[in-house]
Amino acid sequence: GDGLSGKCNMLEGVGTLASQPKDSRDSQGESTQPPLALLSFETRWFCMSLFWRNRENRWLSLLRFLSAELTRGYFLEHNEAKYTERRERVYTCMRIPRELEKLMVFGIFLCLDAFLYVFTLLPLRVFLALFRLFTLPCYGLRDRRLLQPAQVCDILKGVILVICYFMMHYVDYSMMYHLIRGQSVIKLYIIYNMLEVADRLFSSFGQDILDALYWTATEPKERKRAHIGVIPHFFMAVLYVFLHAILIMVQATTLNVAFNSHNKSLLTIMMSNNFVEIKGSVFKKFEKNNLFQMSNSDIKERFTNYVLLLIVCLRNMEQFSWNPDHLWVLFPDVCMVIASETAVDIVKHAFITKFNDITADVYSEYRASLAFDLVSSRQKNAYTDYSDSVARRMGFIPLPLAVLLIRVVTSSIKVQGVLSYACVILFYFGLISLKILNSIVLLGKSCQYVKEAKMEDKLFNSPPASAPGKPPNKSQNKCKPSQGTFEENLSASVTSQPVHPKENVIPLLVASSSDQFLTTPDGDEKDITQESSELKHRSAKKDLLEVDRFTICGNRID
Repeated sequence: GDGLSGKCNMLEGVGTLASQPKDSRDSQGESTQPPLALLSFETRWFCMSLFWRNRENRWLSLLRFLSAELTRGYFLEHNEAKYTERRERVYTCMRIPRELEKLMVFGIFLCLDAFLYVFTLLPLRVFLALFRLFTLPCYGLRDRRLLQPAQVCDILKGVILVICYFMMHYVDYSMMYHLIRGQSVIKLYIIYNMLEVADRLFSSFGQDILDALYWTATEPKERKRAHIGVIPHFFMAVLYVFLHAILIMVQATTLNVAFNSHNKSLLTIMMSNNFVEIKGSVFKKFEKNNLFQMSNSDIKERFTNYVLLLIVCLRNMEQFSWNPDHLWVLFPDVCMVIASETAVDIVKHAFITKFNDITADVYSEYRASLAFDLVSSRQKNAYTDYSDSVARRMGFIPLPLAVLLIRVVTSSIKVQGVLSYACVILFYFGLISLKILNSIVLLGKSCQYVKEAKMEDKLFNSPPASAPGKPPNKSQNKCKPSQGTFEENLSASVTSQPVHPKENVIPLLVASSSDQFLTTPDGDEKDITQESSELKHRSAKKDLLEVDRFTICGNRID
């Protein structure tokens, strides 16, 4: 043992000496070379074998580590919940395009129905209202009202439409086109972005102006006057519709310039602006109600883009003398704009639902909520027209867009001769048929969606007769119609006229908690505290029904 330890110590000394340079010398000039020659052959052999054995052990350790890395295993089932959640997220992203497009198609047809109403049924309703107004002295005054509130609103819409149409004749479309075409590409890109923001601002405030006009014109005269009068509200509404129509005309003109540019650079920049929207939306926190608002905004934006593309095609076809070959030249650009808009919406909604843990089934709830608006506007206790409910829900106001489309069509198509007028009449009857068919299909689909969402009990609840601001009684909402009588009640309410409430009864609309807080007097604070606990535990479907109008500027609910 002593000999082996001595040899090991000697080995350490040899290793230390061997690491020194061979020609090293001390301070006196004597050589410091290790005296290897003094070691015996047995000692040297032992040292060399020990050295190679240690080196072999190092290689074995490295090979063992590499082998462990290559054959190391693990079991995913140890964290089954985590991986199941990841798989469900992937399936949700795969379901988003289908569910989103189903909502988009339903919403676009709702906007189309409200848009066709302005061209088809509104003129007929205005004619019937004027006929009643002029023939009323022949039959005597059987009612205290000369006209029903709905007829007053129809006449106001028709007068605003006619006045704004004649005012649009003073706007030169050709001069606007050449003025915009003379600008640089970057300036046009900035202008187009500013127009989009201005359009959202106009839409958010415009329906409030129109609603204020309708309520001021139809408010019972026994009430205390708390407004500035019908005439100022009417002029504000006319000014709003005219300015919004000019704004949409500038948007259409800018898009027309982009289509007619030689290198299509402006069109590419305007399409890339849609992808910037992903950056501003994806990385924000969204609740279900906020996503519902964004979905309504996307529906309105997509339908407006379709109408703008129609206006661009009409103007270009007029310039080329309605040559059908030029339509195929525009067709690729139109498809490219539509495809980019659809792709941006799908990517945006897919990542928003992923980052906020929202399932794809929420879009069926949104579709049921839109269907509920359509069905409820046909009830006896309806408090608004269907087109106005779409405007409040989606921010889509059809009057300015209708004024612009009528202006473009009348300036692009010249009607001369009896045959041309006959074609116009046939086209008008075709629009009426399309409107009726679209309304029937939408009403049937809406009833189906409402039944699937189990929202029938909310349709036939009559507005409670109580003072404004007080929450409704619980006992008044306990009546629940059966499944068998749902179609009968709905068909009866669709085909019958709404019942006018008594003068001493003030109907109460369903209000949110913030409205109750603002309109409740001091003596009713106890009622608010009793109902506050119930408002905290309301379901998501009730919250969706209380989202009255899209707050376009902020993607939030006040």
